[in-house]
Amino acid sequence: MTAPDPTAHAWWLASRASGITAFALVSCSVLIGLAMATKILRGRVKPPVLVKLHEHLALAGLVAIAVHAITLLGDAWLNPGPAGLLVPFTMDHEPLFTGLGIVAAYLALLLGLSYYVRRRIGTKRWRSLHRLTLLVYGLSVIHTLGAGTDASMAWLRAILLVTGAPILFLTLLRWLPDMPAAAAPQPAVSALTAGAARPAESTRPTEVTT
Repeated sequence: MTAPDPTAHAWWLASRASGITAFALVSCSVLIGLAMATKILRGRVKPPVLVKLHEHLALAGLVAIAVHAITLLGDAWLNPGPAGLLVPFTMDHEPLFTGLGIVAAYLALLLGLSYYVRRRIGTKRWRSLHRLTLLVYGLSVIHTLGAGTDASMAWLRAILLVTGAPILFLTLLRWLPDMPAAAAPQPAVSALTAGAARPAESTRPTEVTT
C-alpha cells in the first residue's frame, strides 16, 4: 500500500494560512485607522506610532494576500490558473465569493499604495478614497465566509467576531452624528481671535481617515 504524500495538500494549507493571516492583518489595519479617525486613543498612543503601525500592517496584509493567491497556483484540486486568480468571477470554485475576494485584493492594493502618492492626488481626495478600506474589510468577510473552507469552524468565526465587533463600534462612532455636541452652543470668538488661534497647516498632525 502506497503511503500518502504528506505534501499533497501543502499548497492548499499554505494558502489557507496566508489567507487567514491576510484577513487578520487587514482587519487590524482598518481597526487602527478607525481608532485614529475617531481619536479614541488620543493621549494614550502617539499619532506617529499609530500611523507607522497602520502603514506596516497594511503592507504586511498586501504581502499575505499575494502569498494567498500565489500558493493557490500549486493547488492541484482547485487549479485556478493565472486567469482565475487575476480576473474576478472566473474561477470555477465559488465564482461569486472568490471574485469578491479578488476585487477586495485589488482595492487593498490601490488603497495601500495610494498612501505614497497622497500629496500628488491631494490630501482631501486621498482621505475620501481611503474610506473604501471599510469596503475592503466587508468584502474580505464575505469572501472568507463564502469561499473559505474553514467558514464553519468556531475558531474562524471567533476571529471574525473579535475583529468585527470593534470595527463596527468605531465605524458607528465615526459616522453617526454626535447630537449632543452638535446641539451645544458654541462660544463666541472674534474673527481676529479665531484666526490667531488656528494652527498653521504645516504644524497639524497627520491623520488617517477611514
